[in-house]
Formats: sequence, C-alpha cells, structure tokens
Amino acid sequence: MLQTTTTVSTGYVPHKFQREIHAGLKRFSVCVAHRRFGKTVLAVNTLVDAALRCRKPDGRFSYIAPFRSQAKAVAWDYLKKFALTVPGTLLAEADLSVEFPNKARVRLYGSDNPDSMRGLYFDGAVLDEVADMRPETWGEVVRPALSDRLGWCLFIGTPKGPNLLHDLFLHAQEDPTWFAGFYPVDETGLIAESELELARAVMSTNSYRQEFLCDFTASSDNVLIPVDLASDAAKRTVDERLLAGIPKVLSVDVARFGSDRSVIFRRCGLAAYTPIVLESVDNMTLTGRVVNEIITWQPDAVFVDGGRGEGVIDRLRQLGHDVIEVNFGAKANNPRYANLRTEMWDTMAQWLRQGGVLPPVPELKADLCGPTYSFDAQNRMILEPKDRLKERGLRSPDLADALAIGFAYPVHPRIAQHGPARVQHEYNPYEAA
Repeated sequence: MLQTTTTVSTGYVPHKFQREIHAGLKRFSVCVAHRRFGKTVLAVNTLVDAALRCRKPDGRFSYIAPFRSQAKAVAWDYLKKFALTVPGTLLAEADLSVEFPNKARVRLYGSDNPDSMRGLYFDGAVLDEVADMRPETWGEVVRPALSDRLGWCLFIGTPKGPNLLHDLFLHAQEDPTWFAGFYPVDETGLIAESELELARAVMSTNSYRQEFLCDFTASSDNVLIPVDLASDAAKRTVDERLLAGIPKVLSVDVARFGSDRSVIFRRCGLAAYTPIVLESVDNMTLTGRVVNEIITWQPDAVFVDGGRGEGVIDRLRQLGHDVIEVNFGAKANNPRYANLRTEMWDTMAQWLRQGGVLPPVPELKADLCGPTYSFDAQNRMILEPKDRLKERGLRSPDLADALAIGFAYPVHPRIAQHGPARVQHEYNPYEAA
C-alpha cells in the first residue's frame, strides 16, 4: 500500500542558528544559548516536527521544564500556535497536550513532579532550562523512558554554574555521538548592541556573563564560593615537603538520607586530598573505614558530623579514638554567623582564598559552588539550607560538607607525635594576619 506525504507549514521560520541546530541534532543533543535566543520556540517545533513525522504507533513526545506551571507559562501557547496549524489536531488543555492525526502526542511536564512521568515511554523529549532541574529527572525518569523505543533527547538552557547542564555539555563535547551547540550573544548578534548596553547597565557582571555570554564559570552574586575560586583551587599543587609539622585533619560527613553519601576527607594545611565516598553503608562499616584512616594517616584531629553520626562517634570512642562531634546547627564560635555550618563554610571559603588546594574531583567543585548565602534579622550570615538546594535542582553537597567539617575548630599539631613542627598552628581566619 502506497503511503502519501502531506506537506504542512506551521509558520515556523528558524533563524540561522536555529537552522544550524536542527541540521546538527543527534540522538542526544545539548544546546547552551543566551537569553532571548529562541530556545523554547526551537524546542516546541522540534517536538511538533518529530511527532508529525513519527511512523511508530502512538508516538509520545514530551517537553519538560523545571516546573509544570513554568512549562505552561513558557511553552503552552507556542505549542498550540504551531500544532493547531495542522488540520485534525486535538487539544487537551487539562493535560497540556496535543494529539496529531497520526495519533502522536506532545505533552508538557514539570520536573517538580517526576512521578507523573514514571512508567511512560518517550519517542523524543526536550529538557528546557536543565540548570534548574532536579538531577534525578534525567537519570532516573527520562533516560529509562527513552529506552523502549530508542527515543531522542534535546537538552537546552542557559548556564548557572556547575550542574547537570554543565556536566551534559562537557560530555556532549567529548562524545562524537552527541551534538553540542554553544551560542553566546557576542557570537549570534541576535540582540541589538543598544539593548545589551541597557542590560549591562542594570545587571551585575556575573549575571550578564551567565545570561548572555553563557559563561559556566560565572557565579550568582550571593554564591559563597564562586566557580572561579574553586576552579583555581583545583588547578593548584602543593609541595608535600612544606607540610611537615602542619596539623592533619580527618573529617567525616555521615549520610542523612537515602540519596546522600558518607564522605571521609583528609586535609593537611592548605592541601585537601581525594575524599573517600561511600554509598549505602551502615554506621559500623563507616566506622571501620574511619578507623582505618586514623591508623594509617595518624591525624591530629578527627571531626565527625553529629547530626546522624551519633552511632559512629560512640563506636569510635568505645574503640579508644578521640573524636570531636560537630553539629551543623550548633551555635557558631563567631557571633557574625547564624550557625556553625555557615561559619565552617565561610572559613573554608577563606581557606580557598588563602591558597587552599582541592583534589581534581568535579563533583566537589560543583558542591562547593552551589550554596548561596544571605543575612538574617540579626545581620548574621546564614548559608542556604540543603533542602533549598534540592528544590533548586542541586544535589546534596556531601563532599563539600565533609571538607567543611574540618574547619569547625582550630587544630594544633601533636608535637611529640610528628616531631619538631615548622609551623606551630594552621591557618586561623580569626587571628590577625
């Protein structure tokens, strides 16, 4: 039986760079583009075109935004505009979906309700504003939904530091089977210079770099540890010979919830070493790993998270090890901080500015650059809570928390154990320079 082909014009006229993206798309594609580039229009038309061309029965395509309300506000009118030019298209306002004459559907979703997509299959999906999404949306929900029918996925967004979009873009650049598109405003010329001048006049330098220049290294103005600072620290090296006599610190962050990890960190003065990350381990197993670190590394101080680490702390003390319990919500040593967690993180930030050296662990850098800070009614600095980070689509900063615990209190070397010390105390931000 011969199949007939019908040509339909939806009225979409892509500009030069949108045409370049359409021509270059692969099964998995990542497009990083400046504000007002036309990312959503491109995304909607990619879905409409794919649905109309779909030869599989009951084709299913999805547009996913960080929030369903956002998907409706940003993409629904575009989807209706372009889809309803096709005769016979059915509209389902309540579901935010359209069905074409070939029974293929395009539907809008929000990553704030991932359960609404579990168990479905997708022939194609667009993840818009990936930087603001919960990380599990891709790995736990969308990726499995593409497996049944070998569906494709297009990720689009504007940078917001190291996060899922950043990780995916780096992967796309290195994997020839993926497409990577990068479109800062100074290369597209899509926005008039006069308009950019007005934007620069009212936006901070970091915000402009992020929103228009697609700079992954720019941080929000209230991020405690800017991306540039963490990146520089990861490039530094330290001469181990200069660390003789400087106190050794072992810090342990104990997992709180199922998605969190337990982390053990070694640090000596300005040098932090590659952490040990443990997933789904019980307290006794974690205690055993900590004991091994104590025996082999002989730290001058051992700090353990007291929030969920009571069992670990008790067992370590039963075994004769001197450990210091650290409670993130405890009163800070310095009254300018709202709690000890904020003080530890800010001390860690000062350590980085003093020349702290980070191990080459990308996830650690992402953890460090996630939290923002603000000030409470008493004008005390307070760090963004973990729950708020997860609401913004960022993972729990387990690695950074583990490193921060080691800055809870000053540490002095055990002279008798390590011999004559060249430096009698480690960096203390509260002492005069």
